[in-house]
Amino acid sequence: MTFGFAPSAATSISAPAHVASHVTRLLEPAEWSAAGIPLLRNPREVVSGLHARHRPVPATAVVAVLDHEERLAASASFSKRASAADGWEFRNALLAHLRRVIPHDLRRREPVRTAVLLYCRDGDERWTEEDGAWMWGLRDACTLHGLRCGAYITLTRGGWQVLGEGRGGRRPNSASQPADLADSMARAPATAVRTASGAAEALRRTAAR
Repeated sequence: MTFGFAPSAATSISAPAHVASHVTRLLEPAEWSAAGIPLLRNPREVVSGLHARHRPVPATAVVAVLDHEERLAASASFSKRASAADGWEFRNALLAHLRRVIPHDLRRREPVRTAVLLYCRDGDERWTEEDGAWMWGLRDACTLHGLRCGAYITLTRGGWQVLGEGRGGRRPNSASQPADLADSMARAPATAVRTASGAAEALRRTAAR
């Protein structure tokens, strides 16, 4: 996959030293690709399910925890504050929401659950420094919560893409209407999902006949 580069509006060449230092808390596309992030078996299903459940608009982050069979165990969405792209702040926000919706796995020798991040934003599909800060934040939050770091997915007007994998699609996108939740989950087995509100919901998925 060929990555483009789009300067983030949150940073500037003439930024003061204390702001510029925040830029170090990000991951470049090559660093992310070399990190051994596990591939999603069915990224379209994951994206469609999160889009239907959380209905994200630009500047909305959706963090989700998947079990070993790639079933959704918990998820939370929140809006990014209007501030500089800083991986440390993103890490803290992700960690706070993970702690609200699912217990940590720090007592396990190896992570058994995986956290993925869907970020809905303006712009095109090219990597930005803001994306790099979210990647840094996701990786660090996973370490502190005992999770495996999973995919980072962007959702723009052009569609969705899993950064570093070269996989994506035109729908859903940041302007599309969410599909019916039951339809988006139709081909997967039932599982209990804990959302940011703390309510457990039954997601019953029936196989197409």
